[in-house]
Amino acid sequence: MRKKTHETPSIQSLGRGLTILEAVANASEPVGLRDLTGILGIDRSSVFRLANTLRQRRFLINPEGSHDYVLGPSVWRLSRRYGRNVFVSVCREHLRTLSAKTGETAHLAVRDGRQALFVDHHVPTGQVLTVSGQTGELVPLHATAHGKALVADFDVSDLAALFGRALLQSYTKRTTITLEDLAKAADRITARGFATDDGEFIEGLRCVAAPIRDREGKVIGSIGISAPTMRFPKTRYRTAGELAVKAARAIAVAMSV
Repeated sequence: MRKKTHETPSIQSLGRGLTILEAVANASEPVGLRDLTGILGIDRSSVFRLANTLRQRRFLINPEGSHDYVLGPSVWRLSRRYGRNVFVSVCREHLRTLSAKTGETAHLAVRDGRQALFVDHHVPTGQVLTVSGQTGELVPLHATAHGKALVADFDVSDLAALFGRALLQSYTKRTTITLEDLAKAADRITARGFATDDGEFIEGLRCVAAPIRDREGKVIGSIGISAPTMRFPKTRYRTAGELAVKAARAIAVAMSV
């Protein structure tokens, strides 16, 4: 006869705290302490201590000085990290495939304000001379292939709202420094499907990257490769770019399932 397994007892206060978060998340309006007390069925002072602990950790906040509760920034930070982790997991195999097919370092990036954030990368086996750009590194949108791919749908007004009207920072003599030129680069990305970087951020480095879109067509990331110019003549742009586009489309399909 099989031995009956016993489930580990839950922590009551933690369960109640999670119930509060779920109740606030499901509500269309800020939730008051009286409502939470009714949901939990315990005394008001205990509910207040639980809610106040969540407020101190910024999982709940009181909007506009009221005593009611809405979800706080800690929840949004966790959700963003969750979404990013799912995104990276879906993309990882496509990143490795792109790296293997091109023989170059492949990167995956998302937009973080005015910069592109590398959230994953893969270096092909046996590659002696590799390029910079590791997971966690931030690079400028306007001076990199990944960055330009991430703003592929931006026009001049969108770019002005993001960057302001001042000239953009120059990193090399090839860096795009005007909003008008960056908008033209975005048009070219739309036309051919991928962005390029010819030593615009780092001298001697060329890159291609394609925008990754969600089911609504919004750009949510970019995937591409980087290589030293000695190994990456401009004649490779199209072949490498088309492989990046293929990877981006495969990721879009996987994300929509």
